Amino acid sequence: MNLSKEITKMILDMLSDSGTTEIKRNDLAEQLGCVPSQINYVLASRFTPEQGYIVESRRGGGGYIKITRATCTPETLMMHLINSIGDSMDEKTCRANIQNLYARGILPQQTAQVMSAAISDKAYREIPQELRNTVRASVFKQMLITTMQ
Repeated sequence: MNLSKEITKMILDMLSDSGTTEIKRNDLAEQLGCVPSQINYVLASRFTPEQGYIVESRRGGGGYIKITRATCTPETLMMHLINSIGDSMDEKTCRANIQNLYARGILPQQTAQVMSAAISDKAYREIPQELRNTVRASVFKQMLITTMQ
């Protein structure tokens, strides 16, 4: 198992009971035998709002990082996501959102697969590069609205 997966697993295990945990980055890094920046990388890439997590940090001698699994109704989550989509969204962000909705049981597998195909760069290859993320955001938002009806 690579180090990022090991850090992720450890944090998920800490979250499993209450849905929230506080860690000291340096202590965790020392425990795992890695540099603190590796912990930062895992938090920034695997514990994002798109993936359903809230990460807060406090600096200083008694500093800590608080990780919370966001909990809300599926309807609230969908509305929050729809409202958070701006004028542009890249494929990676769309995929993370779709995966989060699927993992939470909000989207069935087939719907998630169709949505993933619809936001894929391959689907937009005839659209000029500078317009793809704008079109993708609009299409993604409409798909989400449609799934709520």
